Amino acid sequence: LAGLLLAAAGQPVTSKFPLWDGKESIAGYAKRANLEPTLTLDLGGVKWQGMLIPAGTFVMGSPPGEAKTEKESAIEKQHKVTISEPFYMGKFELTQAQYEKVIGVNPSRTKGDNLPVHNVSWQNAQDFCAKLSKLVKRSAQLPTEAQWEYACRAGTTTAYHSGNTIADLNKVGWHGGNSRGKLHPCGELMPNAWGLYDMHGNIREFVSDLYADAPLADATDPAGPKEGDPKNHVVRGGAYTANAALVLNCRAAIRKPTESLVITGFRIVVRVATPK
Repeated sequence: LAGLLLAAAGQPVTSKFPLWDGKESIAGYAKRANLEPTLTLDLGGVKWQGMLIPAGTFVMGSPPGEAKTEKESAIEKQHKVTISEPFYMGKFELTQAQYEKVIGVNPSRTKGDNLPVHNVSWQNAQDFCAKLSKLVKRSAQLPTEAQWEYACRAGTTTAYHSGNTIADLNKVGWHGGNSRGKLHPCGELMPNAWGLYDMHGNIREFVSDLYADAPLADATDPAGPKEGDPKNHVVRGGAYTANAALVLNCRAAIRKPTESLVITGFRIVVRVATPK
């Protein structure tokens, strides 16, 4: 099923995949798109699980009044984004066991096989993706910022995929108000509708985009600025140290520059096979 999409430049782009209709289950979309709803990769005795994220269109950014500051409101200006190709996203933040199996070392400050890997740089994440791609013979990479927010929202429009209140956040994300000051094993709280855990907390997550203090615009498959500070990439999601109640910095739309690597990790996406 090919769909005709409108790119940022106004030129039509042909998609080889159907777009999510906004209502169907992932199982239903997977069947319609002739794709598996989940993907499991063997990293050499350690498994990685990916959840199918459908192609689709969504409103990226925060509605007026959601952001805490004028600056955040400006860089989170709402705009329409189309993700033209489905992909598999890590069910969990990348764990220390997964990272160490592929790279051979574990740089994390707080150790634990099922804790998210952290204290890694953006380049460390890129190196992991490159090595993993060769290992499993699949294209693994960091998600774009748009892919990350689209997957996090899973069809929702609220501040958190679980709702708008801190009580809603407590159900799905470890932050300064409920984490007891420590990291937690991946997957202890509730997932979103597409089966992804810890999108709003535990460890902040690198995406592929360079960071810029500028509003984003309507686009199809945006990949961020072409030029910028190579040491400053966007990080998404919340962190177990985040003061979510005061500054609401675990929201789906929150965009932050690279900050403390001690509270930063990542999750990966794997491309689906293009239909013939």
